[in-house]
Amino acid sequence: MKGFFNHVLASMLGTFLVLIFLVIINIIVFVSILSSSGAFSDEEVKVSENSVLTLTFKNKIADRSSVKPDLNTMKIKKIVSLKEVTDAVKKAKEDDKIKGIYLDLSILNVGIASVEEIRNALKDFKTSGKFIIAHSDFYTHKSYYLASVADEIFLTPSGVVQFSGLSAQLMFFKSLLENIGVEPEIIRHGKYKSAVEPFMSDKMSDANKEQTQKYLSSIWNSILKGIHNQRNISLEDLNTYADELSVTGSETAKKFNFVDDLKYEDQIITELKEKTGIKPDEDLNKISLSDYINSEKNLEEILKPKKENIAVIYAEGEIVDGEGSDEQIGSESLAKTIRKAREDESVKAIVLRINSPGGSALASEVIWRETVLAEQTKPLIVSMGDVAASGGYYIACQADTIVAEPNTITGSIGVFGLLFNAKKLLKNVGITINTVNTNTYSDMGNPGRKMTDYEHGKILQSVEEIYSTFITHVGEGRNLPTDSVDAIGQGRVWSGEDALNIGLVDILGGLQTAVDIAADKAHLQTYGIKYYPEKDKLSVILEKMLSDTKSSLIEGELGEAYPYYEKLKKVKTVSGIQARIPYFIEIK
Repeated sequence: MKGFFNHVLASMLGTFLVLIFLVIINIIVFVSILSSSGAFSDEEVKVSENSVLTLTFKNKIADRSSVKPDLNTMKIKKIVSLKEVTDAVKKAKEDDKIKGIYLDLSILNVGIASVEEIRNALKDFKTSGKFIIAHSDFYTHKSYYLASVADEIFLTPSGVVQFSGLSAQLMFFKSLLENIGVEPEIIRHGKYKSAVEPFMSDKMSDANKEQTQKYLSSIWNSILKGIHNQRNISLEDLNTYADELSVTGSETAKKFNFVDDLKYEDQIITELKEKTGIKPDEDLNKISLSDYINSEKNLEEILKPKKENIAVIYAEGEIVDGEGSDEQIGSESLAKTIRKAREDESVKAIVLRINSPGGSALASEVIWRETVLAEQTKPLIVSMGDVAASGGYYIACQADTIVAEPNTITGSIGVFGLLFNAKKLLKNVGITINTVNTNTYSDMGNPGRKMTDYEHGKILQSVEEIYSTFITHVGEGRNLPTDSVDAIGQGRVWSGEDALNIGLVDILGGLQTAVDIAADKAHLQTYGIKYYPEKDKLSVILEKMLSDTKSSLIEGELGEAYPYYEKLKKVKTVSGIQARIPYFIEIK
C-alpha cells in the first residue's frame, strides 16, 4: 500500500512539475512575442510637425479590434477595427501636426460597405482644407472607389485601373458531392433562398440571377455616383468605359481622367515633401495608421468608467448555437452580452453592430428575444456592416432604427433545411452503419441513409413554421403587414439602398451615424462608449502598445486563394435548419 501511495504521489508531483514547466515556457514565449513587437519599449509614439498620415489596408479591417499572439511568426497580430480607422481620420482632421493623408492602395483588404464608411470619413476630412493623395500600382473597383475621394490620384507607370463593372461569382459543389458519393437533402422556403443552390445545382436559378443582378446593379450605381461626384466623369461615360474596357492601361486611365498623373512611389514621396514643406534631402514625416491610433492616447481616460454610456455590441460572423468562438456569433454569448448591457444602469442606449451572413435559425431566435427585451428598456439602434442578412436581419429587425450603408448586403428573409446523405461515400470507403432504434424515426438525420418522404415533410413543416415566425417578427419590428414582408422576403437579398426604399432599413450611414442616433434618442450630450463583449484591462493596454504584424501562416502561404480555403472550411457548418445568406458569393 505504501508503494502505491508513493507511486501516486510521484505521478502527481511529475504532473505538477510538467504543468509548471509548460507555464514557464508559455511565459517565455509570450515575453519573447512582446519583446519582438516592441511592447516593452520606453519610446512613446509621438506625431511630428508637418506629418502625413499614411493609410494602408494590407491587413484585414474588422468591426472589432483584437490582439492575438501568432506563434508562427513569434509576433503579436493586431487587427485594427473600422471605427479605429474612421476615428483616426476624424482625429487627423483636427490635428495641426497632420498636413494631409496619403492613401497607399496597392492592396485593399476591406469589405465594400466598410470602404463606404472610410470614404465618408475621408470626405469629411477634406472639409478641413488638408490634402489627400492616393497612389497604387493596381486599382481594383473597390480601391479606386476609395481613391476617388482624393484630391489627386496617381498610378504607377504601366500600372492598371480595373474598370469593367462588378461581377458576382458563386461556387457550386453539386458535382463534387456526386463524385464523392454525398447527396444533399434540401428543404427551403423562398424562391430566392439561394444559399442551398451550390449543393443542388451546377448553375444559378433564374430567381437567384434576378436578385443578384438587382443588388449588384444597386452597388455598382452607388460606386458610379461616388466617382462621378468626385472626378466629374459622367455616369454615361463611366458605363461606356466599363462596357468597352476603355481603361486598358495607365495611359488610358490618365486620358479618361481616372488618374491625374503616372508616378512611381519615390515621386509621390517627393510630392508629399513639397506639400508639407520638407526639404528634398530630409526625410518625410510619415506616420502609419497603427502608430497614429496609439499616439498620445490617454490610457487612464480610456479605462476610466463613465457615468452615462452608449453600449456598442459587436455581432460579427456566422450565427451558431451555444457560446460560439471569436469568429462566430454564439447565441448564448451574444444574448448574455445584450442582457448585460440592458441591465447596466450606466448604459443609456445600445448600438448593435451586425456583420453576419446569418446561420442557425434557433440561435437567431434566442438572440432576437434579448433584442426585444433590450428595446423595451432603452433605445436599440442597429448598425449594419458589409453584410447583415437572413439570420443577421433576424436579430436586427426589432431595433428602433436600422442603419446601413448603400452597399450593405441585407434582407434574405428566408429559411432552409439541409442534411447530407453520405451512404454512397461510406460504402466506397468501406464503412457500414448498423442502427438500433427505439422508435420509427429515432435516427432521422443519419448520414448513412436517405431521408424518407415522411421525414422530409416533417422538416418542411419546421421550415415553414420558422419562416412564418421570421416574417412575423420582421412585420412587428418594422411595422409592416406580414403579407408585405413575405412579398419582399422569400429569401431575397437586397442592397442597403434598395432595403431603405422597401422599409427594411431606416437610414443610410455607418457606425457613427448609429451612435449619434442612439445619443439623440437617449438625450445624451456627453457620454462614453462601452464596447461589448467587454475587454479586460490587459487587452486594452496590449492594444495600445502593439502595432500590426504579419497574418497567419496559412493565409500568408495561400495569398489570394485564402478566401476559397475559408469557404470550403465553412461548408461543414451549413447543415440543419438555417437562416443564412448565400455567403459563398464573391463580388469583384
